[in-house]
Amino acid sequence: MSNIEEIIQGCKEGQRDSQRRLYEMYARSLLAVCMRYTKNRMEAEDFLHEGFLKIFDKIGQFESKGSIEGWLRRVMVNNILESYRKNSKYSFVDDSDINLAERYDDTEEDDGIEVSMSELHALIEQLPDRYKLVFKLYVLEQFSHEDIAKSLNISVGTSKSNLARARQWLQKRIDKKKAEKERALWQI
Repeated sequence: MSNIEEIIQGCKEGQRDSQRRLYEMYARSLLAVCMRYTKNRMEAEDFLHEGFLKIFDKIGQFESKGSIEGWLRRVMVNNILESYRKNSKYSFVDDSDINLAERYDDTEEDDGIEVSMSELHALIEQLPDRYKLVFKLYVLEQFSHEDIAKSLNISVGTSKSNLARARQWLQKRIDKKKAEKERALWQI
């Protein structure tokens, strides 16, 4: 039995030392996950602690077939989503324009002007909340539209529509940033 398997088994048996070791191994990476969903570090830490309580409560459901880190991330994100649902923090655009997702075309000619990762992250954080949550779940957490719909209590079409609108919103701002950079180049 490997070290992580021993820790997981200890957690399943309610051993505090094993719980502490699991927390120490994954708290940092799971805090980064929590920070994706809030700009407030204290709120992210609250999510982290609540999430670990859920993890320890549900650890018996973990099956060794998959990755423990993936399972921990999933429990943590689901905890955050549950909190948002309870507090009605996000409202979602309905899926009346379902074809929006199918019409979205992200094939653009490469003009050689790049937007940095930090600029992209800043733009993602500026997304309207209803788009940002779906975008992060789909792109960063790799949830399916079905999982997003179930987690947020919305339809699959609404998930697709919000993702497409998030991409359009981002593309518009990326194009604007590129145009600003291009103008700056011509002024040199």
